Amino acid sequence: MASSGPVGVGVIGAGVISNTYLENLNSFADTAVLAIGDLYPDIAEAQAEKHDIPSAGDVDTVLSNPDVEIVVNLTVPAAHAEVASKVLSAGKHVWNEKPLALDRTSAKALLDQADAAGLRVGCAPDTFLGGGLQTTRRLIEQGRIGAPLTALVLMQSPGPERWHPNPAFLFQEGAGPLFDIGPYYLTALVQFFGPIAAVAAIGARSRETRVIGSGPKAGEEFAVTVPSHVSASARFESGQSATMIFSFDSPRRRTLLEVTGSEATLEVPDPNMFFGPIGLMTRDDEEPKVVAEGKQLSSRGTGVLDMARAVREGRPHRAQGALAYHVLDTMIAINDAIDAVSYVKVESTVEVPPLLPEDWDPKEKTV
Repeated sequence: MASSGPVGVGVIGAGVISNTYLENLNSFADTAVLAIGDLYPDIAEAQAEKHDIPSAGDVDTVLSNPDVEIVVNLTVPAAHAEVASKVLSAGKHVWNEKPLALDRTSAKALLDQADAAGLRVGCAPDTFLGGGLQTTRRLIEQGRIGAPLTALVLMQSPGPERWHPNPAFLFQEGAGPLFDIGPYYLTALVQFFGPIAAVAAIGARSRETRVIGSGPKAGEEFAVTVPSHVSASARFESGQSATMIFSFDSPRRRTLLEVTGSEATLEVPDPNMFFGPIGLMTRDDEEPKVVAEGKQLSSRGTGVLDMARAVREGRPHRAQGALAYHVLDTMIAINDAIDAVSYVKVESTVEVPPLLPEDWDPKEKTV
C-alpha cells in the first residue's frame, strides 16, 4: 500500500447513506474514492456515475482493487461483521457503519482478526468529531459547568417508516431506536464522562407491525421484532450517571442532550449532527444562554478521514473499533437489563480518544 498521498477508499453498500459518505470523501484532499460495490451491481454502478467513481460492481470489485486501502462498510447491520471480516481478509482496513456487529462474540472476533493482521477497524458514529460535540467537551474540560455529574437524553419520534423507503431493518435485530440512534448519544456521553460501568432499563413495543409510508413499497406491512421504546439509566466508571429515553413510539419529535455539573448545565447540540449552538444555564439563569457555536467543518465520513490520516501518520485513529465495541457492549447490556429487570454490569472499558486540534481542517491536504 502507498506510504504517502491520498488514501484509496472503497465503499461496499450503495444505499441511501452512501450518498453523504461519497460526497464528503470525494471532497477531502486526503481521501480518494476508487471503487464501490453492492449485492446489486447496477445500484453500485448508478452511484459510481452519480459521484464520479472510477470502478463499480460487486463486493469483489472493491476487495480486489489493489489501490483501495480502507473499505467503508455500509451494508445492513446484520451483515456488518461478515463483510468487515472479508475486508480484513483481503488485507484492507475497514470502517463500519454502526453498530460494529450484532453481538459481542462477532465484534470481538473482528477486533482480534484486525489486531492479528496489523489492520485497523473504525466505526461510526463519527459525529463526536464534529464541531458541536468537540466544543462541548472542551467546555466541560475547561470547567465551565464545574464537576460533571449527570446527563439527560431524550430521543423521541414516531419512527422512520414514514419517510424511509425500506425501513423494515430499522425495527429488527441490530436496530430499533436503541441500536439505530443510541450509538450517537452513548458515544457522546463516553466522550464527556468516560466508559460506562453498569446499566438498567425497561423496554416496550407499541405495535407488532408497521406500514411503510413512502417510496415504491408504500403500504407494505412489516414486523417489529425489537423494543421500539427504551428507557435506560447508566452509571459511569468515574461516578457520573445518565438517564436516557430512545423511542420510535412518540408522536412528539424531540432530541435533547443535557450535561449537568456542580455549577451549570450545558445544552448540547444533537449528537446525530456535526454542529450546533451550545447553551449554558446557571442557577441564576431562567433560560440557557448560547456560549459557543459548534461549527460544521464536515459530516459523515469525518472518522474515515481521521482514520486515513492516522494510517499515513502512524498514529491511532479516534473512532476506533474499541470505542464502538464498548458502545455495542453497553447496548447489549441495556437489552440484557430489560430482560433481567435489574442492573447489568458493562464488562468492557475504553480509553477516550484525544480531542481534535482546534485548528483541524478536513479540507486541508496533509498526506
